[in-house]
Amino acid sequence: MNFSRYIAAAILVLTTSMAQSSEAQPSVEKPAMSATVTVMVSAQVEAINHETREVSIKREDGEIINFVASEEAKNIDQVNVGDIINATYVENVSIEVVAAENAEAAAAQMSASSRAKAGEEPGIKLLNQSIEIATVEAIDLEANTFQLKTVDGTIEEYTALNPENLKMAAVGDAVISTHTQGLALSLEKATAED
Repeated sequence: MNFSRYIAAAILVLTTSMAQSSEAQPSVEKPAMSATVTVMVSAQVEAINHETREVSIKREDGEIINFVASEEAKNIDQVNVGDIINATYVENVSIEVVAAENAEAAAAQMSASSRAKAGEEPGIKLLNQSIEIATVEAIDLEANTFQLKTVDGTIEEYTALNPENLKMAAVGDAVISTHTQGLALSLEKATAED
């Protein structure tokens, strides 16, 4: 699945009323920010019972974690003592202010997963994403505050961390917040020397 295309389509569905009007407004750079955190960890399989699906893994810090693998783990029979389980977790938050006409608050969520099929190398990929669109209801440059209306109709006031951003925004703009979380697990087979 092409996640970028899916998200672009979701935004288009949510924001059909938000077509930018370059004729009505001069082109002004709008505030935007994005932050990403990536964590990669590995653990070695210390013990595994293929019949009961009980697994013990040893983290890099030496801590032992015990768990029972779910039935969704199709290829547990390929996992052996000494194998390394690698996990990569990525989280991104982005906020973008967009000039819009007749913008309306909206929200959408999507999840996708890809699991190894029976007989394939063990692994899984998970993706969760939520998109929220709020509308700018008021801006007070002197007080350094702004008000946003959310999808449930609530209007809340916030203080701007950077007062210059308020000068680049306008009442009626849409604020698009995107929160993405991804997790990938893969198996690295132990070598004969391990």
